[in-house]
Formats: sequence, C-alpha cells, structure tokens
Amino acid sequence: MADRRKTPRNTLEFKVWGRYALFTDPLTRVGGEKCSYHLPTYEALKGICKSIYWKPTLIWHVDQVRLMRRIRTQARGMKPLEYTSGGNTLAIYTYLTGDARSKNLLDITDGPGVEYQVRAHFEWNEHRPALEQDRVEGKHFSIAQRSLERGGRQDIFLGTRDCQGYVTPCEFGSGVSDYDNDGPLDYALMFHSFSYPDETGTSRLGTNFWRPKLENGVLTFPRPDDTDQIVHKDIRAMPFKAFGESHNMQSVSSEFEHLQAETGSLVEAAE
Repeated sequence: MADRRKTPRNTLEFKVWGRYALFTDPLTRVGGEKCSYHLPTYEALKGICKSIYWKPTLIWHVDQVRLMRRIRTQARGMKPLEYTSGGNTLAIYTYLTGDARSKNLLDITDGPGVEYQVRAHFEWNEHRPALEQDRVEGKHFSIAQRSLERGGRQDIFLGTRDCQGYVTPCEFGSGVSDYDNDGPLDYALMFHSFSYPDETGTSRLGTNFWRPKLENGVLTFPRPDDTDQIVHKDIRAMPFKAFGESHNMQSVSSEFEHLQAETGSLVEAAE
C-alpha cells in the first residue's frame, strides 16, 4: 500500500465493480476480435474518474488500483458492425469477470464480476491559464465527493460501452482481496494512457505504454510524464479544444452555490 502521509488531500477513494470488463489496446477498437488485458488501464480508470466529476480546469491522476477478485476470463460470441461492407460480422470477445460471492447469480454487487478499489487525485491543468479563476480546490473536491456518493454524473463503464459499472466511496485497502498474499507479478508492455493536447500543452496526440508490476493485488501507476517508466509514441496532430466560462462551461463557484441552494447540505472542503 502507498504511504498515506503522501496522499494528496484532494484524493478520492472508491470501489468500482460490474459484471464484465474489457480493457483493451486502442488499436483493437476498429474491429475484429478483442481480448481484455488482465489489469485495468490508467486511461480506463481516469475515464471513470471523469464520469464521476470533471471540469477542464483539472486533470485526474490515478495513483493506485487494487484488484479485489481473482482474475477470470469469459469468451462470448459477438456480432459487431462490419465497417468495410456494412452489416454485421462474427467475432469472439474475451471479457474479464470473477467468481461470485453470493449464491444469487443475479446479484449485481456480489454476483459474478470484477471489483476494484481505486485511489485518484486531481491537479490543476496548467495549460489552461484562462481558467485560473476556477481553481477553487475546496469546492471542486466537495462536488466530486458528492457526485461519487451518488454514483457519478455520467454512466460508468469498465473499459468499453457494453461493460456497465458502478461506483461507491470506500477506504482504499479495506476488506479482503483474493491477491493479498500473492507477492509480485510482472506483466509485459501494456497500454497506459493517451497524451491529449490540452493536458500536455502541445498540438499532438500521443500514446503511452508501460510494464506493470502487481504487488499483492495492488498496481501503482506512474504519471503519464514519468519518462523513466513510460514509453511514449507520437500519433498525429490534434487541435486544442477551448473552454471558457462565457460560452461552454459553468464556473465551480456558480455550480457550488447552485448545489448548496438545492441540497442545503453541501459544505466546501478545507483548502
């Protein structure tokens, strides 16, 4: 486990679970058969954080994930779209799943499925100086906590759209994991994340890879800019999307006041 003294104060800890997960290399998204990585990718978990709460003012950084159930796989026949000729084609998708903890196989919490504990925090997007007035940490964090308690603002997906997930607050490291005493397990080169122009300050889209090492079921992610662990590949030019409070976003102060008036219970976290 990570030293909690080093945990940023704007850290969210939550449990995410679902019946299936499909964490793949983006190269396989264009069609054909798909086989899930055994481990969640940084980008997939970051996407879950953004589904809970996101503003262009901030960037989510996933620190750790803890696997709670033994890795199992299940192959299923699918009929994806045939992009070249139209219609459908046949393919095999291999999903992640896990052993049930309940005799009721329809139980969405303890039935067969995957379950992870996630620890993540946010930092300001320094490449958006126009949003500097929106950097009110206490209000952002309070709204993020409220959104997590209500299951997120957008649908939660475990890798792909057909793998519905659910989130709830938890204490990272609590409870028993099937991997608690398994020791270290090394993996080969694996997709980590995308480098988007608005998060890097460049006009290029890039992709990042790394070599994960599971320690007693806990995976500690490097940051996308960690040149010691990340293998970066440039993909193509991409424009920088602009945001502004005057045309396509609501300031956190305005949203906080609205939620406070609506619920009467939202309290700004201490900064």
